[in-house]
Amino acid sequence: MINVLFFAQVRELLGESAIQVEATAEINSAETLRAVLASKDEKWGKVLASDKLLVAVNQTISGWDTQVQDGDEVAFFPPVTGG
Repeated sequence: MINVLFFAQVRELLGESAIQVEATAEINSAETLRAVLASKDEKWGKVLASDKLLVAVNQTISGWDTQVQDGDEVAFFPPVTGG
């Protein structure tokens, strides 16, 4: 299983803080994981389609082409802002 976490506004919009996704041959990168999750329904598609969305794999901010596999933790979150 891939542990998927959602933070901040992403969590609020989806109504989920964490889910588990079965690791399959189709899900081989953060981008393909995002695509599979976005296909769940229209709400998920809109939230996960944001070009400002960031991803971390195993607690390291990563690119969308980062490989993912069984046992990984993948987090989706908006950019951090502050002053």
